[in-house]
Amino acid sequence: MPTIIDCYTDEPSGLGVPPFLGTYPRYIAGMYEDITYLTIDDLRLWFDYKGKIKEPKESQKTNIKVYNLTKNHKDVQKILNETDEIIVIAGIHAPGKYLSALPGTLAEISKMIKELNCKKVLAGPALYGTSLEGGRFFERNDMKIFDELKDFEFTYPEIKELSLLGASIIKQIPDERIIEIETGRGCSAGKCSFCTEPLKNKFEVRPRGDIVREVKELYKLGCRHFRLGKQSSYYAHPDAVEILKDIRKACPDLKTLHIDNVNPGHVITTRGIEITKAIVKYCTPGNVAALGVESFDKEVIKANCMNCSPEVAFKAIKIINEYGSKTSENGLPYFLPGINLLFGLISESKTTHEENMNWLRKILDEDLLLRRINIRQVAVFENTPLQKTAGNKFLKKNKKFYWKWRNDVRQNIDLPMLKKLVPEGTVLKNVIPEIYDGKTTFGRQFGTYPLIVGIKGRIELKKPVDVKVTKHMLRSVSGEVV
Repeated sequence: MPTIIDCYTDEPSGLGVPPFLGTYPRYIAGMYEDITYLTIDDLRLWFDYKGKIKEPKESQKTNIKVYNLTKNHKDVQKILNETDEIIVIAGIHAPGKYLSALPGTLAEISKMIKELNCKKVLAGPALYGTSLEGGRFFERNDMKIFDELKDFEFTYPEIKELSLLGASIIKQIPDERIIEIETGRGCSAGKCSFCTEPLKNKFEVRPRGDIVREVKELYKLGCRHFRLGKQSSYYAHPDAVEILKDIRKACPDLKTLHIDNVNPGHVITTRGIEITKAIVKYCTPGNVAALGVESFDKEVIKANCMNCSPEVAFKAIKIINEYGSKTSENGLPYFLPGINLLFGLISESKTTHEENMNWLRKILDEDLLLRRINIRQVAVFENTPLQKTAGNKFLKKNKKFYWKWRNDVRQNIDLPMLKKLVPEGTVLKNVIPEIYDGKTTFGRQFGTYPLIVGIKGRIELKKPVDVKVTKHMLRSVSGEVV
């Protein structure tokens, strides 16, 4: 019997780190009549902790290395001994901080499976490199342990069937997951110096009916949380409005229906405004459009072949605020923009930070809301224009400034923005407690970019609670259960 080992994936176009379940394990599972699904957490429990789950003491933090166990975690040794083929899914291209999961590295999984007597296949974005940290080159690891490096290259006609057949692996996962649904691949612009998407796929949109059928199949299996997130811009799909209508009609009691990446240039068109209105109407509250701004410095934008000017980004932020910034029943606005900023791009200078801050202050001063500003150092991947042109030249040159620049954004933009977004007394509904850190519990609502909430005391994990905001941190809030 074949076995999937999910080390989790995070790409510019899609997320498969828990609580998300990515597309790769589901599509691959659809190829087999019967397949076992394991996570890297299952293997760590066996190899690192002798199969024993230890509850953290009151002074300790929850061990996120073994937090995301499958229903198969007690039988790992038996499963590995009996498997005839292992498919390892791995690859982090857009590294971040994960509250309750730790993706597996190639070095880690290689040590665990190297002695197993079976065929070993590596799949996923790791074929193009992987890095758990920004500001670094991709992880270099001896690939000889694998019998095959396989980019499955499923076509959309193939995915039409595989996505339905592979949906059943959700039965092997005991916890609720946000299901990442693919709506397109590649990028319609396809030139940004740092991005791996053009290396993997040409631009193509997935048929509307196939998207809806996959959601319906997973819905029948009990899934209630979905993100239309496996794409470079949801607004690029010609049926963006109709997809939302169809899903809501077919799946009336969804708990989460969100989107992810959005090209700001698509938002500012007449059609983009109609899509924005539809997202507010048909999606669930707390939704976020992750705008790939990356930099407000026009020199950096030009040098890295990016397609979004500061003026276009600002206009897109204004439009999304106009239709989506009203506070919803779950305590957050219905639909807001989020901004991605990258350190280490070609032509980056002190002026870059000044330009970023000028535009962020303008957003704040004009009383517009951002759900979050995601700041990270670029990861340099093989065969990208960034790697060929500059590598880590600008990362090394400006590294001494990064903490200061980041802290400037956090203190002077993020904090006042967060206070406007969720003032003290705001009640956030259905927060899922995920981990302990000493005598504090941290949790989030289900969603695209959920706000982290710190709750005094150790309350039961994975059981939803409503929390009243009592204090603001730089990127999170503290609260009390109501």
